[in-house]
Amino acid sequence: DIRSIDWKHSARHHRLVSKEFLAERDRQIILAFDSGHLMSEPEAGIPRLDHAINAGLMLAYSCVAGGDRVGAFGFDSSLRQFMKPGSGMGAFHRIQEVCARLDYSPAETNFTLGLSSLAGRLNRRSLVVLFTDFIDTVTAELMLENIQRLSRRHLVLFVALRDLTLDSLAHQEPENMTGVSRSVIAFDFLRERRIVLEKLRRLGVHVIEAPANAVGADVINHYLKIKRLELI
Repeated sequence: DIRSIDWKHSARHHRLVSKEFLAERDRQIILAFDSGHLMSEPEAGIPRLDHAINAGLMLAYSCVAGGDRVGAFGFDSSLRQFMKPGSGMGAFHRIQEVCARLDYSPAETNFTLGLSSLAGRLNRRSLVVLFTDFIDTVTAELMLENIQRLSRRHLVLFVALRDLTLDSLAHQEPENMTGVSRSVIAFDFLRERRIVLEKLRRLGVHVIEAPANAVGADVINHYLKIKRLELI
């Protein structure tokens, strides 16, 4: 590629010299799983936590294949699991074991405890992939506050599943007053979700909201985009 030619060195050595660029390796990626009660709710017949774990394992495999270090973190009302970042297929198998030990919790997620505990365990700038969910702007306040604090040092990728049932209720044509009421309530929930996601983007957080059958591919593509742009 003519753009890689180093013209000054070429002139000095009287022959063409080109620069060779290598992709940076050994980045640190943390898969953070919220296992609180909202993540036990089903989406497409499977609990949201299971969808998150499947997407996380797909990403973990891509990370170790690309030479990066990957770790895992699980929390709800308290810290459940933590694995220090490691490299190679050994790290991938350990993440599989950590994910297998994650269980559904009926407790409400404590973002203050969880994300502050995670930040205290990270000794270098990392990509934190947070798999979680929320209901509305009120319940998301503490989540936003703690994600903002985490994003001051680390790059955060926020991953949530799109609620297709809510989409359907909001946009279907109502047949009676009960249907009208359901559509209005569903539309209000969607509007509040959009508000929260926009607030996250304004904080510099990368956001993915995808259907369950597409979230894994979307997470990997966004990870590759972050690497390409050298954001970590």
